Amino acid sequence: MEAFEVFKDLAIIIVFAKLFGLIARKLRAPQVVGEIIAGLLIGPSVLKIVNLSDFISQMAEIGVLLLMFSAGLETNLKDLIKTGPKALAIACAGVFVPLIGGTILYSAFYHIPPVWGDEKFFSAIFIGVIMTATSVSITVESLKEMGKLKGEIGQTILSAAIIDDVIGIIVLTFVIGLKNPDAGSENVVLMRLLDNIYPMNSFVKVIILTVLFFAVAAGLGFGIYKLFKLADFRFPHTRRIPILGLALCFVFAWAAETFFGIADITGAYVAGIILCSLKDSEYIAEKMDTNSYMLFGPIFFASIGLKTDISEINVEILLFCVGFVIVALATKIIGCGLMSRALRFKWKDSLKIGIGMMTRGEVALIVAQKGLAVKMVEPVYFTAVILLIIVSSISTPIILKLLYASDDKAKA
Repeated sequence: MEAFEVFKDLAIIIVFAKLFGLIARKLRAPQVVGEIIAGLLIGPSVLKIVNLSDFISQMAEIGVLLLMFSAGLETNLKDLIKTGPKALAIACAGVFVPLIGGTILYSAFYHIPPVWGDEKFFSAIFIGVIMTATSVSITVESLKEMGKLKGEIGQTILSAAIIDDVIGIIVLTFVIGLKNPDAGSENVVLMRLLDNIYPMNSFVKVIILTVLFFAVAAGLGFGIYKLFKLADFRFPHTRRIPILGLALCFVFAWAAETFFGIADITGAYVAGIILCSLKDSEYIAEKMDTNSYMLFGPIFFASIGLKTDISEINVEILLFCVGFVIVALATKIIGCGLMSRALRFKWKDSLKIGIGMMTRGEVALIVAQKGLAVKMVEPVYFTAVILLIIVSSISTPIILKLLYASDDKAKA
């Protein structure tokens, strides 16, 4: 009978995740926050009615891949190219400053010396990596409501956020590879090949394989895009295109891990970017969202709650969580805001860009989950990420509305 217990667990997860997701949305908080709280409630920390089995963990991993594939599909390469160096510069600052800020926070809080190769110092760096992610879905909704999305500020925030996530994924790829590049290297095909050709420093191998992955992905991606474009032309708006797209997502996720030693989510994200310019890219994304919304998404976000061990939360962890939220918000405002000012935006507009970039969401959770998988962070630190998502999601729209309202008063 134990084999059938998973059906009961899946039913409980889906019902609780959707119920709490709806409650969160009614309270104007991100739906994912409700789904995470549902996982906390039904998991080992509170009610203890669901345990995180291997099967549920694997389902959650598929959920992560679908989320990253959808994020890639929703990227608009044409708009990305049009925004030019301004959005790129703002995005780079929006990654670099939180990365440094998070590293310093963790190092200072736990008195960790900056020694390269030290396990604890890599954990500090990873806390910074979690802070780099941006989620502007709530910012976009707020700007839409105010009729400001099509303006220069709105488009700059939107484009910088997209580039921000691309850079963040690349940084994640490097950091995970550098944490322990030799761990599992015997299972990485190209790592073994490099060792056989010419033994080299682990740091160099990680850089070579990362660069090689993106180069190969770009070359293969162009050919794959042409094939999909032809298929899309001959069989428009048919289900075979999303099915082939899903297969591509899984193949790239597998190839990234197997051949290059790179996180599977990077492969899934790149697969989405390859197909994002297709005429039917929105149709593919719609089909992916159906799977993600009904099953895999709730399982992934609930699994975050199932993994989060609140029994270990103490005063020290709570203080760290508060510091984490403050630093994560402040570093986005400082990094993106000051870079915007350097690019000759007005001070108030620079502040708007900084505020608009400080929201966090799914990508931050996915990054944190990857860190847990490679033992870079402890489950208890998910509390800090969840708190950051809640605070940033509530405060960003309020502050933006106040800033724009003061502009309208000044004009009047």
